[in-house]
Amino acid sequence: MAEKKHKVALVTGSATGIGRACALRFAENGFDVVVNYSRSEAEARETLGLVEACGVKGLLVQCDVGSDAAVRDMLHTIEREFGRLDVLVNNAGTTWFIDHKNLEELTEEKWDRILQVNLKGPFFCIRAAVPLLRKSGGGAIVSVSSVAGLSGDGSSIAYAASKGALNTMTKSLARALGPEIRVNAVCPGPVDTRWLRAVMTGEELEKRTTHFPMQRAAQPEDIADAVIYLATGTSLTTGQCLVVDGGRTM
Repeated sequence: MAEKKHKVALVTGSATGIGRACALRFAENGFDVVVNYSRSEAEARETLGLVEACGVKGLLVQCDVGSDAAVRDMLHTIEREFGRLDVLVNNAGTTWFIDHKNLEELTEEKWDRILQVNLKGPFFCIRAAVPLLRKSGGGAIVSVSSVAGLSGDGSSIAYAASKGALNTMTKSLARALGPEIRVNAVCPGPVDTRWLRAVMTGEELEKRTTHFPMQRAAQPEDIADAVIYLATGTSLTTGQCLVVDGGRTM
């Protein structure tokens, strides 16, 4: 009897934080997992080890999602190694923490990099993944966006703008790719990750979230739960931007 192939999930930016939590959730659910990273190779190898400890196959791929050519090469590698792709999670992102009133600090170079990774990157990944998703019988795409894309708040104006555009692109692509492929996004509020802790202490984070109905920041696993739901827990949900912020946004 031929060996039954596992489904395959690609999680971009999965070296740490939300991406690592998502990679592990898929591995725990029996998916083979492609671990993508741009610069954090040591941490990405740790994620790969955790994935493989779940008894599934892992594949480590270095790729800057802001490069269309590199993204296409990554998808060709996935097709060669696994022959299929069932879920794409667009998690890779970047920002600079810049006060919104400090307009001059938000240089053209910073604008370009944020939009290249946070907006064009997901589009490049989706476009390159579509043939393989369709070959596998359809599938699901989930992008990790932000409530900054709804409120205009966040680490910088360019970051909020990139996530707002990602939200609208999610809806556009849901229309374009349905019914075979579902496209959704998760919009976290503050998430207790290394990224946020670089600019905020635990006490500051607690103070910022204590007035939320759930009275805490998200953990990476909270966001991974939402990603797993949109990827595997529903067959009709598409074009949605699911807010996961402890009730802050209502």
